[in-house]
Amino acid sequence: MNKAAVMTLILSLGTGLFAVQANAQGDAEAGGKLFKRVCGGCHQVGESARAFFGPQLNDVFGRVAGSTTDYQYSDAMKSSGIVWTREKLAAYIEDPKAVVSGTRMIFWGISDQEKIDDVLAYLVTFQAQ
Repeated sequence: MNKAAVMTLILSLGTGLFAVQANAQGDAEAGGKLFKRVCGGCHQVGESARAFFGPQLNDVFGRVAGSTTDYQYSDAMKSSGIVWTREKLAAYIEDPKAVVSGTRMIFWGISDQEKIDDVLAYLVTFQAQ
């Protein structure tokens, strides 16, 4: 096999691996649709987002739980000590009461990991650059 063929094969395999990794992180477009349907009744994102029945979720990754000033959090959320990472937020979306016992959030959770990844991919689009 010549060098050009080997390089083409390596680049093709690498591109395929990156595509799988990107898909494993979720589909922001699908996440946006799911967010609007499942989360949007309580939470807002975007330029004019504000607290509603739940806090606004702009810049949620890296935020200390219970720290936005425009929402009245439960004592459990304020004292949780959580910093919202992708993993912690994924666990919370799956089962809020298991992550923060005593949270006021009335949500049954999402058990489908692909849907959780999609919502997280959507929320990432509202992180400050």
